[in-house]
Amino acid sequence: MRLSEILKPQNIKVSLDAKNKAEAIAELVNLLAANAEITDPKQVLEAVLDREATRTTGIGNGLAIPHGKCNGTGHLSMAIGRPATPIDFQALDGRPVTLIWLLTSPPDKTGPHIHALARISRLMTIDKFRQALATAKTSQELYDVIVQQENAL
Repeated sequence: MRLSEILKPQNIKVSLDAKNKAEAIAELVNLLAANAEITDPKQVLEAVLDREATRTTGIGNGLAIPHGKCNGTGHLSMAIGRPATPIDFQALDGRPVTLIWLLTSPPDKTGPHIHALARISRLMTIDKFRQALATAKTSQELYDVIVQQENAL
């Protein structure tokens, strides 16, 4: 699975306005809705926030991967946001989050959902990749970093 085939540059926001976890998730869900990636933003937001309430998706190294499955989308969709200021996501390492990668998919698409989560987690273990994402100036630049890294694998 190539994340760059699912993610679109218009679903990346380099400077999120959000100041907390719930606002950041809502901002990314709204971005997906504005780009017609999801059919029911309210249902998607609820699914992601419900999942977040069970256990934090702040996995460390400044990364959070909030995700949820619901009927508010017809396919695996993703959005990326980089907050203007780091956000407390109750991450496992206690550090604030500087990159948020949101995933949503229908309940019957568990396989692709899990593959995408695993792929993001693997890519984010690469220091140079994380640093390149952190310094990308635009949505397109951030997307290009992902494409370049996937091409290098």
